[in-house]
Amino acid sequence: MELNQLQYFRIMAHVQHFTKAAKEASISQSALSRSIAKLEDELGVPLFDRSKRDACLTRQGRILLPHVERALEELETAREELSDRDDEDEGVINLSFPHSLAGHFLPTLLGQFHREHPHIRFILNQHNSAYLAKQLADGATDLCFCSTIMTTDRVVWNYLWSEELFLAVPKSHPLAERESLTLKDIEKEPLIAMKPSHSLRLLSDQLFETAGSHPQIIFEGNDINTLAGLVSAGLGVSLIPQLLDTTELDIVFIPVSFPLCRRSIGLAWNTTQSLSPAAVAFQQFIFHHFAGRRGKHLTSLT
Repeated sequence: MELNQLQYFRIMAHVQHFTKAAKEASISQSALSRSIAKLEDELGVPLFDRSKRDACLTRQGRILLPHVERALEELETAREELSDRDDEDEGVINLSFPHSLAGHFLPTLLGQFHREHPHIRFILNQHNSAYLAKQLADGATDLCFCSTIMTTDRVVWNYLWSEELFLAVPKSHPLAERESLTLKDIEKEPLIAMKPSHSLRLLSDQLFETAGSHPQIIFEGNDINTLAGLVSAGLGVSLIPQLLDTTELDIVFIPVSFPLCRRSIGLAWNTTQSLSPAAVAFQQFIFHHFAGRRGKHLTSLT
């Protein structure tokens, strides 16, 4: 059985007229008839009823048609992927990430990858976790840095690292001298938090609930640096990861003794669509970058 036999059969099945089908297939009518007859001989069943002017599909032909169409479609898809995605050193990657990760490590990682793959371009999308989760589910992004809270049935998530969350307090605050605090200790303090659409806020709410602590939220923001700036201004306290650069901030990061305050970060992608070679190259670069560093704090990873 040859590929062109299946192609001619599909054309003939839709046109159901040898002369018209031969014209569409750009072959002679006799060549088309021989190809169909050979296919029928190989399968041992008649595929067309030739007793009328129009050659209609037989019962066996109707059974065969959907299988042939699926096979040809799969071959065409494979051909397109092989021709369009044959170079991992070129292409465009759609990369998404939440606001709370932007200033931590992403510029450094992208810079390192760009030096190794200078011809790969990124389309970056920074948004809240709820929106990014929808992007992943809809297949609108290639890869996404996120926490496990964002994953869905169609999304696979690979763990990269975990980072500690600290209570950020102003240096002038009475609690600033403490070596550690519980979330219950700051129940009466004004709290500066991320907006509810962010995974960091969802995790923080769970941690405060575990501690039986219910501080009053006085501000909700989209960016960790904004939260830290407000803490530095003496407006409240916040539960956030430790920033890499705090030289201009009057702020202290105090470990939380109860409950355990950590969040896991991973790389996620939609399993219903294939990744381009460029996206796979970045995916493997990220996996290699974090290999052997499980559980370490973010400041040691960049």
